[in-house]
Amino acid sequence: MSDRLDHLWKRGTDYLGTKYAILGGAMSWVSERNLVSAISNAGGFGVLACGGMNTEQLAAEIDATRAMTDKPFGVNLINLHPDFDNLVGVCRDKDVRHVVIAGGLPSGPSIASIKDYGAKLMCFAPTVTIAKKLVRSGVDAIVIEGMEAGGHIGPVSTSVLAQEILPVVRDVPVFIAGGIGRGEAIAACLEMGAAGAQLGTRFVVAEECIAHEKFKKAFISAKARDAIISLQIDPKFPVIPVRALKNVGTEKFMEAQREIVAAFRSGDLDQAEGQMQIEQYWGGALRRAVIDGDVETGSVMAGQSVGMVKKIEPTADIIAELVSQARTYLDRSKS
Repeated sequence: MSDRLDHLWKRGTDYLGTKYAILGGAMSWVSERNLVSAISNAGGFGVLACGGMNTEQLAAEIDATRAMTDKPFGVNLINLHPDFDNLVGVCRDKDVRHVVIAGGLPSGPSIASIKDYGAKLMCFAPTVTIAKKLVRSGVDAIVIEGMEAGGHIGPVSTSVLAQEILPVVRDVPVFIAGGIGRGEAIAACLEMGAAGAQLGTRFVVAEECIAHEKFKKAFISAKARDAIISLQIDPKFPVIPVRALKNVGTEKFMEAQREIVAAFRSGDLDQAEGQMQIEQYWGGALRRAVIDGDVETGSVMAGQSVGMVKKIEPTADIIAELVSQARTYLDRSKS
């Protein structure tokens, strides 16, 4: 087999300290100790989703993950978390070597607090301008995620973001995410200049993933077109679009927005509280689907690559197949 793949993603594997430059996307309620350790043990890079955890919960989850793997993994923090600084403190105290920040641009002091204790910092960049700004601010790597992804998404596709950002952001490794379900896509991104790829949806059906059996079965039976985007109904309550499988829950979210907007207009609810209720809706709905198996009224967040999810299998087999597909693609393109 060709060693071209190893060459193309060497910058990514060197940065991550892994055999393969394949990251597991940080998915709330899904990316916990079991799946994260399985991805890392298989040669990829697992990322713990802090989500709404408090400091004690995050510390315990880091310890539990380390008990299951001696390989590198990262911690994803939400920039808007009300206890963000103390969560960074947990990462420092636990000597987490890779921190991934999502949910907005981190402040200068936040970046410094992570860099100062020696960790490598990754951030999401939805535009070229923001990517350049993050690099100037000292961020060590960038993730660009297109709208094909599951969960909270931006408005631009992966292919367009890759074409815009990869040619001009070269000072740091750039990882591609959103709609990637096969190794050929990973290889194509590497040929464009990416350092690696991040996948989330594909790993939901891993045997080691704790998601409810009904949640996994919903993924296996879904088509790409079933993963739809939520809509915003009032500009005074900006809602970051969420991609999830269409079900009763997606309709209930629209109803919840209408009720919140009506309460605001009648003076029964202030704007800040209304916005908080909208955001909290997703957290509870996602947990109901992932943990309780309520795939009818819960939020079944999934990317458009869900149509490529065919069966429940070990994480190691998923990663091995991705690598094999990437190598085969590169060998064929070389001949």
